[in-house]
Amino acid sequence: MYFSSRVIASIIPTMNFSSFHLTGFSGLEQQYPWISIPFSAIYAMVLLGNCLVLHVIRTEPSLHQPMFYFLAMLALTDLCMGLSTVHTVLGILWGLSQEVSLDACIAQSYFIHGLSFMESSVLLAMAFDRYIAICHPLRYSSILTNDKIIKIGVAILCRSTLLIPPVIIRLKFLNYCHPHILSHSFCLHQDLLHLACSDIRFNSYYALMLVICTLLLDAVLILFSYVMILKSVLAIASQEERRKSFQTCISHICAVLVFYIPIIGLTMVHRFGKHLSPMVHVLMGNIYILFPPLMNPIIYSVKTQQIRSRMLRLFSLKIH
Repeated sequence: MYFSSRVIASIIPTMNFSSFHLTGFSGLEQQYPWISIPFSAIYAMVLLGNCLVLHVIRTEPSLHQPMFYFLAMLALTDLCMGLSTVHTVLGILWGLSQEVSLDACIAQSYFIHGLSFMESSVLLAMAFDRYIAICHPLRYSSILTNDKIIKIGVAILCRSTLLIPPVIIRLKFLNYCHPHILSHSFCLHQDLLHLACSDIRFNSYYALMLVICTLLLDAVLILFSYVMILKSVLAIASQEERRKSFQTCISHICAVLVFYIPIIGLTMVHRFGKHLSPMVHVLMGNIYILFPPLMNPIIYSVKTQQIRSRMLRLFSLKIH
């Protein structure tokens, strides 16, 4: 009994330090060199597009306004999301490695979930900006001062980084006795929980509370802000003024849809799609990670006149 207990005690701790196998596109391993081409192009577009938006906002004095400060926060969040997953996704497709240590997996999980909460918070701040601009235009500059924007930015950062550690750190102390095969090309909190044979009730309840207090609450507040915006816009007599007011919101509405639809889709696949092919899980996971960072620079470059004209001017200078 003494010997067996010593053996078990020596094995269980080592489980926390073993590596995990990341899932690529199962059954398509021979096509990885070809699949890597569009994924490499997407990551390049994510990095280039968001860096370009940040550069335009930084170098154009006319864009130093609250709306574009929040857009810069969104672009920075999307840029970090791309950087947090590029090494594991392309590492699998390029045949470099499909293994990840527990510590690296926990760190990646922290950044992915933290950046998701941060993006949701930034989208809420942008909805608040549009609400003030349309419903209280005369008080816009007095409400959204530079000091207020800095405070909002700090609040977003604290909310996104300080609420997650309790649930992420505990992953380090769980015992993983199930096969160490993750269902995505990167590490997610819920994926690691499925492999654990410890008591995971704290992680499950705390994670649910986080989702309700961040993603769900933000979605409700964004919806409420647009109800108030719609009510204010419909009270405007001029058809042209109504159109202009709606036009200022189109980019943000598209960004909200681009963010929340993949999250809902991935949640539905995890909850109800256990019978689906692993390929569907991997594909939905990559859409969840890559679609918002890819689309947001495109949306704001096409739909926001100030960004579009500045980018056209920038490219015309480079051409000439």
